[in-house]
Parts: sequence; structure tokens; C-alpha cells
Amino acid sequence: MRCPVRAECAAHALAVREPYGVWGGLTEDEREELMGRARSRLITAAHSGLTADPGHP
Repeated sequence: MRCPVRAECAAHALAVREPYGVWGGLTEDEREELMGRARSRLITAAHSGLTADPGHP
């Protein structure tokens, strides 16, 4: 059985940096790892001078 709000739950936990529990099927450590990867990509992009183009899909 799949949870119908799993993705939304995980997204919320990541957005608010929920420190405790399992949210959207992700443990505390898994969320921290995902946030670290996202942070690393943002830092790399900032250092390379890349910018997001809102008109580009």
C-alpha cells in the first residue's frame, strides 16, 4: 500500500528542515544527506557563475 501524500510529506519535511522522525519515507539521516547534496549543488553553481533562467523549462 502506498501513501497518497508521501511526496508532499517529504517535501514539507525538507522545506522546514524537520529534525525528527520519518517523513515521506525519509529518515532524519536521509533528509540531512539530501539537503547536503542540494546545498553542495547550489554552492557549485554559485561559484561557476551559473544562474537560473526562469523562462527556460
